[in-house]
This record gives sequence, structure tokens and C-alpha cells, in this order.
Amino acid sequence: MQINQAEIRHKLLYSLNDKQRQAVCLIDRPLLVLAGAGSGKTSVITRKIAWLIQGCGLPARYITAVTFTNKAAREMKERVANLVQGREARGLTISTFHSLGLDIIRKEVQALGYKAGFSLFDAEDAKTLVRDLLHTHAEADSEKVNWIYQCISQWKNDLISPEQAQTQALDKESLHAAQVYALYQRHLKAYNAVDFDDLIALPVILFEKNPQVLARWQASIHYLLVDEYQDTNTSQYRLVRLLVGERQRFTVVGDDDQSIYAWRGARPENLLHLGEDFPNLSVIKLEQNYRSTRRILKAANTLIANNPHIYEKKLWSDMGVGDPIQVWCCDNEEVEAERVANEILLQKMKGISRYKDFAVLYRSNHQARLLEIKLQSFQIPYKISGGTSFFSRNEVRDIMAYLRLMINPDDDNAFLRIINIPRREIGPATLEKLATYATQRGISLLTAIDELGLEQILKESALQRLRRFKHWFMKVIENSERADAIEAVREMVQDLDYEAWLHQNASAPKVAERRLANVWTLVDSLQQTLTRLQEDQPEAGLTEAIARLVLRDILEQQEAEDESDKVHLLTLHAAKGLEFPHVFMLGVEEDILPHRNSLETNALEEERRLMYVGITRARQCLTLTLANERKAYGEKIDTSPSRFLDELPADDLQWEGRQGEVKDPEVSFQRGLDQLEMLKSLLKG
Repeated sequence: MQINQAEIRHKLLYSLNDKQRQAVCLIDRPLLVLAGAGSGKTSVITRKIAWLIQGCGLPARYITAVTFTNKAAREMKERVANLVQGREARGLTISTFHSLGLDIIRKEVQALGYKAGFSLFDAEDAKTLVRDLLHTHAEADSEKVNWIYQCISQWKNDLISPEQAQTQALDKESLHAAQVYALYQRHLKAYNAVDFDDLIALPVILFEKNPQVLARWQASIHYLLVDEYQDTNTSQYRLVRLLVGERQRFTVVGDDDQSIYAWRGARPENLLHLGEDFPNLSVIKLEQNYRSTRRILKAANTLIANNPHIYEKKLWSDMGVGDPIQVWCCDNEEVEAERVANEILLQKMKGISRYKDFAVLYRSNHQARLLEIKLQSFQIPYKISGGTSFFSRNEVRDIMAYLRLMINPDDDNAFLRIINIPRREIGPATLEKLATYATQRGISLLTAIDELGLEQILKESALQRLRRFKHWFMKVIENSERADAIEAVREMVQDLDYEAWLHQNASAPKVAERRLANVWTLVDSLQQTLTRLQEDQPEAGLTEAIARLVLRDILEQQEAEDESDKVHLLTLHAAKGLEFPHVFMLGVEEDILPHRNSLETNALEEERRLMYVGITRARQCLTLTLANERKAYGEKIDTSPSRFLDELPADDLQWEGRQGEVKDPEVSFQRGLDQLEMLKSLLKG
């Protein structure tokens, strides 16, 4: 059944505001939609796709929409599917930038000089190749590997060839990195492989060298839509410009106030270049926010007004005035973490909110460690995003592998993880022969080490190293069974000289110290788990406690996409695009937010944008927390409130615990009553 134009307009446009309607319907020229946080940009993009198909009669196969994450692309597809069904939607392309690039490379593989079935290297593959090249040509330390890998990635994002990189090098280090880049590219081609950055760079290079191929792709894309345009880098902007060609039919959606990825190549100035490259560009601003209260938006607007702007805009809302923004000054980071956990539990006990209504945001991953421990002690379920869960950190997984092997000597995966951590000079050839022998005999790797038949396969020196490890490890197991099990674990970590191993493999001493602290936190957690188990099961021992921790680790991995009732822990970067009724922002202090490495003009502006992103995640309640002192590498250090707090509207802030402030006895009394009620509820449960 045919739907007439009036019905289409009503279905697609009725619920939109005037600016959104304009953005959907303008299709005859280049368009920049400047979309503030919470302004309904996804609705505009998806309804515009539907409008192009149903309102303008453009076949879906000629429309391409690109964004940056699989999640965003998936949401866009779901929303379009609700508006356009069946044959009408056939051939529509909604993907990430890199998926589009991969599609181009697959279809143009011969023109690019690759063979079908090429490999795609991820970051770890790429770093391994760099490490191998440095091992051949120089000393391969991790810091240098990471730095050269980042240089190569940045050069590719900026479309700089190995030859250009060598010509432009200003010092020996940069020249060496550029030389490794040339070797890296030769090896990739020999392996018939491309890396992540090639997925954009290779199509751009191909299109600029081969007008016929470019014309074919331009003919296949009559309308292009790009989301999160402020996050595009040089190569992505060039790809967009090439694909739209002279037709210049496109819509890009972006917000320079939410540009927080300069550290990985994003160029917010691409918004400015649009006006220069497309003089007939129209700009429509989406300023009505459908997410946050007026107080939250006023704070966001006041803060971001301190940054220079390509385009001016000011968010507004009909969502009500809302509560004051809470600012908690805590004595130290432990009090800060406990105060947040306490408040979440209190609100949950009152029946006011669910756990998943709360998000705790922070600048750096390490800030989550204490909070995780506090949440666990209160038995508050949580999920961590945008960083590494405590039980997924390398140093924690290393020691967990030792623990797993202690209680299950048949755990070959654990054996292979720890056999050379720390380094024991047991090479891959030795392990391959050991594995072949163990498979033939149907026994575990650890068991196979003592077999006489192994003496016919391995060199004496290699066999002695394996047997020396096993002899030591069996003693560790005996100690754990004979004496205090947790003390045996502590002795094992010390006997391993794991601290020295961490220092050898860390980018800086402070990083190694932080990782060692995580190891001791794990051991403490094991002790607490064992103590809790023995309260109900006096006979429980190390085996049961380790099994419980391993189970927790497995469940955390399985629940990565879990949508159940859990508190969200996220870095500020990972929080972009999300929203929550209640938001806590930890560590709003100098040297944390803004970060100590960012105290220069351009970087400071990005830190301010990061705080802006955090503020605009909150729908109803926003709480900013800071500690008066923090432990840093074994020492207590006095802190200062973030300069960004001074940039917020003072009338909308409600401070608690500020130094020199006289505490309100009524507030303290009420908090005491709340705590008492919470304890009663816990005891009843």
C-alpha cells in the first residue's frame, strides 16, 4: 500500500522540533548539523535516511551512513529498520568508517596490489611486528615499541608515506622511527596484510591515484551521512571529501565541544575546513537538550564558554530546573570511594533508584581500583567499561594463573601464561616439543616435565630449566598445603621477584609500582574471600578461595554485554554518547582533571571538553567529588580542587566538606539517620 507525502511527513517529522525538521529536509547542498549533547542527533540522522528513501524517492542502495563505533552503527540500523521496512531498505549501507574502508579494500584488492584473502593486523599484531623489526635492528623495549607504533599510526592517519616521514624527520629518533615505518610497510605487504589505519589510508591513496575507481564509488553513493564528525582525522576527512565529489550531497553531524580524541588523531578543525572546502555549506544548530535539567546544562554551558569556538551554541532544556550540583570534598581517596558507594546503596535501599541508574566517571582507569573494592565490600554489583577490569589487568592475570596452576596442575593455559613470567629462558621451540610430547602421552605439560622420554627430545640445558621451574613450583604447592596458605602465596610472589619483572617491563617505575600494588590487592582479596568462606565452611581452603576468584573472573568476562541491574564504572572517554539519571565524577582535582600532562593551552581545552562530556551525561543528579589528599606511589600528597570548579556557576553548586566550612548539624544528623536506616535494611536482608 502506497503512503502519500502527507503521511510520510507526519510519520517522520511530526515529533521533531523546528531545527531538527530543517536538518532532516535539507538535502540539496552540503549540511553541517551542529548537535549539542542530548539534542536528538541520532533521531535526525535516522529520520533523514528514511526521508531520503520515502520522501525523496532515493533508492536505499545509494545512501551510505558512517559513524565510529559498532554500537552506534547497530543503534542506527535498528532505528532505521523501525522507519523503513522490507524492500525499501534493501542495499542501505550503515557502518563504521573502518568497515566502509575494509569493504573498499576488499572490492578493489587487485587495484591496490594485494591478493584476495589479505590479513588484518590489530594493534597487538602491529606492535609485535614493530618489536620483531626492532629486535633485528635495535633494542626492543616496550616503551620504544609503543612510541614507534604510535608514530606509524599518526603518519598513516595524516597520510604521510614512509619516504615523506624520513624526509620530514627532525631528529635521530624520528628518523629511526620513519625507517622502521618503511620496513614495517614492506613486511605488511610481504605478509599480504593491512593494519587498522590502512583501512582508511589505502582507499584514500587509491582514489587519489585512480580517478576511474573513485568515479565508480562516487556513482554508488548519492548521499553520504557522517556522525561524530568532530572525531574525524585527516585521512577520514579526505575520504569523505573524495566520496562526495562534485555532487556535494552530504550531511555531517558533529559538536566541537565534545571533541575529546585529539590524542588518537582527531581533528576538530575539520569542522572549520568544511566551510572552506564547501562554500555553500549550510549550518543548523541543535541546541534543545532532551536529557538534562536546566542546572546541569547551565553548568555545562558556563564551563565550555571558556573555550574558543568555531561555531557558537548554547544548550537549553524544558526538563525543569533540577537539584543543585553536589560537590563533595573528602579527606582522602578511600573516604571518597566509600562515600560514593554509601550514597548508591542508600538510594537503592530507599527504593528511589536501581543500581543501573548510577554511573561513576573518572579521568584515568587506576581511579576505579579503590571504588571496585568498596563496591564489592558493600556487595553492590557493577560493570566496568572503557578500561580494564581489575581482574583483567595483566599483572593480576599473571598471579591468577599461578594460583590456578597451584590448585589444578592440569591447567595448561595457566602453565603457558606463566612459564616465562618472569623470564626463564624457556623458548618457543622447547615449549612446542614439550606440548607435542604431552599430547602424544595424553598428559599435562607440567606432568610431562618429569618424564624420562623427554630426555630424548630436549637438550639437557632446556630440560634442566623446565625441571628447575617444576621443582620450585611443587615446593610452593607444598608450602600452601602445610602452612598459612595466604602467607605461602605472598612468599611465592616475593620468591618470583615479580617486582623486578614488573620494573623491567614497565614504561616507568611508577607504572611498575602501581601494578605491584594491584598484585597485593589481589592477595588481600584472596585473604578476604577465604575468611568469608571459612565463616560458613571452616574446612574451606585455598583451593575453594581461588576457585571463587576464578569464577568471578570468568563471569566478568562473560558479562561484558550484560544489561542487568549494575552500577556503571566508566572513564570519561568511554562515557561519551551515554546518559544516566545519576552521575558521580571522581577526582575533580588539579593534575587529575585537568590531567597533569595536559596543562598547556590546546590540551587544557580538550580537558575542559572532557569535563563537559562528563557533566552532560547526567539527566537528573550530578555529584562532583574530590579528595584533600591522595596516596601516590607510597606517599600522601595534598591536592587542590580543579580549576574547572571555579568555572561552574557558584549559585548552582552545593558544597560538602569544603576546608574551613562549618558543618551543618542538621545535615550530619539526617545523614546519620539515613545510615541507620540503611543498616537496618541490610540486617533485614
